[in-house]
Amino acid sequence: MDGKTLIKLRQVKKAYRTGSVEFEALKGVNLMIPAGEYLSIVGPSGSGKSTLMNVIGCLDVPTSGEYRFEGQLVNTLSSNQLADIRNRKVGFVFQAFNLLPYATAFENVEVPLLFARVGAKKRRARVAEMLARVGLADKATNKPTEMSGGEMQRTAIARALANDPDIILADEPTGNLDSKSGEAIVRIFDELNAQGKTVVIITHDKNIAGHTSRMVQLKDGIIETNGDLTGRRLAD
Repeated sequence: MDGKTLIKLRQVKKAYRTGSVEFEALKGVNLMIPAGEYLSIVGPSGSGKSTLMNVIGCLDVPTSGEYRFEGQLVNTLSSNQLADIRNRKVGFVFQAFNLLPYATAFENVEVPLLFARVGAKKRRARVAEMLARVGLADKATNKPTEMSGGEMQRTAIARALANDPDIILADEPTGNLDSKSGEAIVRIFDELNAQGKTVVIITHDKNIAGHTSRMVQLKDGIIETNGDLTGRRLAD
């Protein structure tokens, strides 16, 4: 970690309303993530961990509280500004892969670069580089139906890395994989963090969390524990 604060949440709450019923998914979360950290956010279903990921990744905004991304107050940003952060600064990896089913691995990885209006020559080189980085140089022309689950998730990681984001957010990235494929995916995250990339993994699996340098446990929308994996308490 280089000490620079990448993410800062202060008393962040997030509520959803269905008709007259309001559900508070986050109930005053305080969290700081330094650049270069390897963090896991764990908790049972309904604990608020996916909501927290959505807020961190600018897929959603807090109902109240303060969220700063690289010092910029996220709460006040327009939808276009939020989209710009998502495309340029955040790489997402989802449990369900979220690949375009009729596009090749190359075309899937290319998508964020197209949105960023990267030139064709640079775009092709970047896609090839990212596919090679996750061990899929020979799968560039394969479509998702022609790949294993592990290969689809590696394609998703290559896509997440395409714009060289400041942070990788992985939501249950091994949830649809067998144990061997899952271990290979986690090793990729290990390597990315060792190379200096900020990585946050949302998971219910404490074996996966054991790879990270810090584990935050959520329960009922609040942070229950926040410490390194020796149990040392860390400041919010």
